[in-house]
Amino acid sequence: MEFIMAIVIGVLFMAAVYLILSRSLLRVILGTGLLSHGAHLLILTMGGLGGTSPPVLADGITDYADPLPQALILTAIVISFGVTAFIVVSFYRTYGEHGTDNMNLMKGNDEHD
Repeated sequence: MEFIMAIVIGVLFMAAVYLILSRSLLRVILGTGLLSHGAHLLILTMGGLGGTSPPVLADGITDYADPLPQALILTAIVISFGVTAFIVVSFYRTYGEHGTDNMNLMKGNDEHD
């Protein structure tokens, strides 16, 4: 299962880097979202996917799961949601000012592809 997750994480990172390096601001936003999802899956996979033990320590339980990866992922989801919301608002404002989402046109370059 970890091998499949490693492939999925690699594909997510690959697609995120491709989108972040594009000229469209909307693709950059989608790329950062994919990058954060890939990071969440990476943290979850590094914490271990197997196991049926509960993540809490109670009386009489000697085997328990590590709750730290789930706590880190929950924190990362909240942070990535806030960053994505900020980027979307900035994109909306930039698109309203310039009328385009092409990075070259915003910089003043007249080159089109």
